[in-house]
Amino acid sequence: MSDVTITEFAEVLKVPVDRLLVQLDEAGIDVSGAGDTITDDAKLELLTHLRRSHGRKDPAATAPRKITLNRKSQSEIRLGGGQGRSRTVSVEIRRKRTYVKRDVLEERARQQQEELDSQREAETERLKAEQEAAEEQKRRAETEASEAEVRQQAEEETQRQAVEEEARRQAEEHRRLDEVAVKERVEQEEQKQAEQGRKPVEIPTVDHTLHVAKGASARRRKRRPRRRPVQVSVDSQHGFERPTEPVVREIEISETTTVTDLAQRMAIKSSEVIKVLMNMGMMVTINQVIDQDTAVLIVEELGHTALPQLETGLEDQLLQSIEEAATDVDASSRSPVVTVMGHVDHGKTSLLDYIRQTRVAAGEAGGITQHIGAYHVTTKKGTVTFLDTPGHAAFTAMRARGAQATDIVILVVAADDGVMPQTVEAIEHAKAAHVPLVVAVNKIDLEDSEPDRVRNELTQHEVVPEDWGGETLVVNVSAKTGDGIDDLLDAVLLQAEVLDLKAVASGPAAGVVLEASLERGRGAVATVLVNRGTLKLGDTLLAGQEFGRIRAMFDETGAPVDSAGPSIPVAVLGLSGTPMAGDDMLVVADERKAREVARFRQGKERDVKLAQQQSAKLDDVFSQMSEKGAASVQLLVKADVQGSSEALRDAVENISTDEVKVTVISRGVGAITESDIQLAAASKASVIGFNVRADSAAREAITETGVDVRYYSIVYEAIDDVKAAVTGLLAPEIREQILGLAEVQEIFRSPKFGNIAGCIVSDGYVRSAKPIRVLRDSVVIYEGELESLRRFKDDVSEVRAGTECGIGVKNYNDVKVGDQIECYERTEIARSL
Repeated sequence: MSDVTITEFAEVLKVPVDRLLVQLDEAGIDVSGAGDTITDDAKLELLTHLRRSHGRKDPAATAPRKITLNRKSQSEIRLGGGQGRSRTVSVEIRRKRTYVKRDVLEERARQQQEELDSQREAETERLKAEQEAAEEQKRRAETEASEAEVRQQAEEETQRQAVEEEARRQAEEHRRLDEVAVKERVEQEEQKQAEQGRKPVEIPTVDHTLHVAKGASARRRKRRPRRRPVQVSVDSQHGFERPTEPVVREIEISETTTVTDLAQRMAIKSSEVIKVLMNMGMMVTINQVIDQDTAVLIVEELGHTALPQLETGLEDQLLQSIEEAATDVDASSRSPVVTVMGHVDHGKTSLLDYIRQTRVAAGEAGGITQHIGAYHVTTKKGTVTFLDTPGHAAFTAMRARGAQATDIVILVVAADDGVMPQTVEAIEHAKAAHVPLVVAVNKIDLEDSEPDRVRNELTQHEVVPEDWGGETLVVNVSAKTGDGIDDLLDAVLLQAEVLDLKAVASGPAAGVVLEASLERGRGAVATVLVNRGTLKLGDTLLAGQEFGRIRAMFDETGAPVDSAGPSIPVAVLGLSGTPMAGDDMLVVADERKAREVARFRQGKERDVKLAQQQSAKLDDVFSQMSEKGAASVQLLVKADVQGSSEALRDAVENISTDEVKVTVISRGVGAITESDIQLAAASKASVIGFNVRADSAAREAITETGVDVRYYSIVYEAIDDVKAAVTGLLAPEIREQILGLAEVQEIFRSPKFGNIAGCIVSDGYVRSAKPIRVLRDSVVIYEGELESLRRFKDDVSEVRAGTECGIGVKNYNDVKVGDQIECYERTEIARSL
């Protein structure tokens, strides 16, 4: 580069002239102004100064570690436009490339390789140390095992020597006794021979030495049997004695077990267990699962003692940990849980409506409650949790659950209707659960109401009112006008005060599942009642066979809540599936433990069902053979909640008769799916949708398969339709009606019809198109039909009482004078349930 002025050099460097002059002065380069020239040596000296000032120690290292190049190129392209016009567009292409010095990359790769080598060496050292520790432990275990074996061998040798010594002692004693006996015998023989003058006879002595094999190898040595029989005298003290009585064992039996496992526990062959099962009418294999009841019968049949066990180890540990967490907390008072029960249409929900100032019954299908409704109500008299149960006969199980989960039962009886079947059933449920009753005699505002008659009918079921000398509080109320509502609440709160209800308000929550459903967009929704503790958002919940973390909670009005204490009902979202109504609910601190218990319960339930299905007894086979020709109604039930599906299944299966059997092949909650339709089509079943509908895929499957799907919102309508279907399959009842009776007076011979009976109709009439019977001495001797019916020479269709006629019996010529000919007809009458 040639010499340039300072001004030109500043333009090349893109720096101000003043700043360049300052830098030249700091570098020690003598210049007077911007017009002076600067040589190449001065430029190199300036560059060296600037590098030192920026921290570079080695000015000679001028090569950069990384170079970035920016390149830019421009071009033009022509684009076509409308109407044959075109336009030119300038295109600028910018490229940026970075070049890294090779030694930098090599240094970085070397450092990474050194790190990997150090990690491998550390891992190798760790594995080596673990291997040495394992070998040391193995050597120690072998040493201990060898020492134990030596001790055992020493003990066995000591015992063997003791046995040999005892055997030698006894053998020596026997030998001594035998020598004495032989000596006495010799002396007697010598004396006898001396008396007879004969030579004494030598009698050999008997060797009683006992030879005992030494060592384990000697015990295992086999000997060939001798050809000549040898009589051996064995001391009973050292001989083997066969047990005179069978060994009776105590066999622990789990809820499910296999044939092989059961045989091993009884120390017998599996074939013996299979033989017993075949005698019981069960065809099984060695790997087949059997239930606990069947296993108990097998064990007792083989003479052992059965000890049924419950496999609740995981659950017991979980419950024990929760109980220990709640033992140090004092219990406090809680609100009473009150269940309203009674007969259908007696005003249970209307009574709650007045208390809550709502109109729930108006929104129920058919005006009756078909779910368990849970309400937390704050009244002027206090805070009460109400559970409203259905009154229809199909919801027996739901009423039983309501009685089990409650503190007090309000029995609603209509004053104009009195005690009805579901009223009596509610009384029985309350007695079985040991829950006090408060009777509300409803509808006293009606003109035909008779409250005293209701009280009298209640006494017949051991429910004696307090004002009649009993212990049951009976209050007259009107759900329409509100009369007596305050007295009813006073009675409930008084009963709760007597019960002194308390619960632990802190700690993990526990309770019961009242109802469960499967809703679109929300998943599994479970209505739970908290018995103790506090249920919070985010808690891990275990309910029956389902678990999950609570994502949301809602009260009875649908408003979201963050927590719920004792006696508070809430709807929770987040479970893995719909639990069964009535299942216990509790909060678990460890989600893994909750999943483990839920999976254990599911597996146990599956094994029990499998064992029950596989235990097909011979009686069942015979019953299936006898029912092979019987008609059947196959149903698949889907409902909105678990309680309704259970109630509907029980109700329709109870419709079964000896001739027609109703079978529910599957039940569940949620919308009707395509798989449900496919299952119904394969099983030739009809589908009942109770407060649910089919989804889009299921509707297409219904069109393709033609499966009969019926929707219901009222339970008794579904039951009536199933009854109608069963009634249609019942064989009609055949009834016979005697039309008339003719007495035979004379027998005439006809070349065309054979013997003709000359008769007189004594009762009713005889019609030619009806079947007849021939009676002799009031005993039926022939059944058939008429071949001819004549009056004089004319064929007639009917002959009335008091008229003579000629009757020809078809295919029967043995009619005699004095016989009676009975004319009758058969009618089919449709049967009903």
